[in-house]
Amino acid sequence: MVVAGGVGWADMRSLSVQVITGRWFVLFASFLIMAAAGATYMFGLYSGTIKTALGYDQTTLNLLSFFKDLGANVGVLSGLINEVTPPWVVLSIGAILNFFGYFMIWLAVSKKIANTKVWHMCLYICIGANSQAFANTGSLVTCVKNFPESRGVVLGVLKGYVGLSGAIITQLYHAFYGTDPKALILLIGWLPAAISFAFLRTIRIMKVIRQENELKVFWNFLYISLGLAGFLMVIIIVEKELNFSQGEYGGSAAVVLLMLFLPLAVVIQEEFKLWKIKQQSLRESVQVKIVPHNSNTPLSSSSNSITEQTNSEKEVSVSCFSNIFNPPERGEDYTILQALFSIDMFILFFATICGVGGTLTAIDNLGQIGISQGYPQKSLSTFISLVSIWNYLGRVTAGFGSEIVLHKYKFPRPLILTLILLLSCVGHLLIAFNVKNGLYFASIVIGFSFGAQWPILFAVISEIFGLKYYSTLYNFGSVASPIGLYILNVRVAGHLYDKEADRQMTALGKKRIHGEELNCIGVECYKLSFIIITAVTLIGSLVSVILVIRSRKFYKGDIYKKFREEAEKAAETEMAQARNGTGPPLAKG
Repeated sequence: MVVAGGVGWADMRSLSVQVITGRWFVLFASFLIMAAAGATYMFGLYSGTIKTALGYDQTTLNLLSFFKDLGANVGVLSGLINEVTPPWVVLSIGAILNFFGYFMIWLAVSKKIANTKVWHMCLYICIGANSQAFANTGSLVTCVKNFPESRGVVLGVLKGYVGLSGAIITQLYHAFYGTDPKALILLIGWLPAAISFAFLRTIRIMKVIRQENELKVFWNFLYISLGLAGFLMVIIIVEKELNFSQGEYGGSAAVVLLMLFLPLAVVIQEEFKLWKIKQQSLRESVQVKIVPHNSNTPLSSSSNSITEQTNSEKEVSVSCFSNIFNPPERGEDYTILQALFSIDMFILFFATICGVGGTLTAIDNLGQIGISQGYPQKSLSTFISLVSIWNYLGRVTAGFGSEIVLHKYKFPRPLILTLILLLSCVGHLLIAFNVKNGLYFASIVIGFSFGAQWPILFAVISEIFGLKYYSTLYNFGSVASPIGLYILNVRVAGHLYDKEADRQMTALGKKRIHGEELNCIGVECYKLSFIIITAVTLIGSLVSVILVIRSRKFYKGDIYKKFREEAEKAAETEMAQARNGTGPPLAKG
């Protein structure tokens, strides 16, 4: 109730409910979940601890890296679960998997459990990393469905927070645990799980109501995240030059936490505007319309709905397999099988194997590359943080930039993917030929290229194949990453590294003892590997041009017209319900 000269308690309560149940608060909760969901990108920071504690060679370590990315990217199960359950179920499963997987790794590395086999470690890291797929499916896919007209920027800013998560968790790790590298694994185990559990009931699919200033609000979120990235960049440089105490790390972590919660101010502001519009609509009602209770109407409506659903299920059961090779127009809702067997998906899948597989191989081996090329130990964490920040910048640039050029110039997203793949080749060549201080620049280029590929890939999948089965198709697109990683990291980089290391030991007249770590020094350790990776990435970029040609007509049209019309109808319905004194239907979940 509005009191003259101010706002009453009833209005404060109404506003509070508006904030915590609104679309924007769902997005804010997803920011926090994503900010802790990038533990897989920190493998280069704690892989050395695993290698030393358990006496692994590089091939074994790269095998662990493969299972990490297998778990992180094979999220088809989480997608299928999300098709039939609300997002909180998916987030709950992810939180449990995260804690179990990384906690078991911590126990093994800390020697609290004995006789840990390699297959045990592969299983643990696969389970822990698989939680990332559940977090992405539960929160990110939900937000894309809640903001369908802004999917490029949604993917960009949310994936941006994932990119920053490595640097964020590093600051919190130093503040909580100092410099104990084993404790980092423990932090990665409990922190993401705790955040997911905190927002279980917040993340849900909601009715889409079109908001004119929607893109402007996302720009505000972008500015805040840029400020966070800028602070992290400065503090990384300062920490590189100075020796921080745990208390000083605590101060920097406090600033990071403050900036993580700053988007909440934007959320409150936007929900307050929406609340005022609703209140104004209620006050402007000339008369209260009394809607007579008709017990037959809901039942009839429900019966019709059930009949339609049954007919739809029958149609699917009859035509599911017969229509696999007869898909609808691009932009309409493909079935899962129609999408998986389409030429467009094959091209995207192959380009991702080449592009993401190569950049992820570089990221996972950064620590070992730095050691082999003679960089000081202190620089290794700098490489990881640089990758994390530029990973973020690649994601937000690709998300926001592709949305702008798509709307203004009808510039197709697949062509942006081609350009990103070509850019990543520069980083690979810097590593291959060990240019002076080149690893710093390579970290920037590869971090940016790796980050930029994901929003483009997921936006293209949603645009070409529709949103109906996006949870599953989103996760299928991610499967390309571990395939590329296994081929380029385990079979190429790991094998050639160990081969060169064995040659160096033989030249020194030494013989490796079983269980002893195997190290390689010099430019030859990774030179041939990254020349091969460069060639593979070039092939991927050429193949992606085929998709550019195939989809050029589609991207010249109005690809969001359908969603705009649906949102406008939903807005009219909600306003009518508000005037009649009836509330909107409850959101899913």
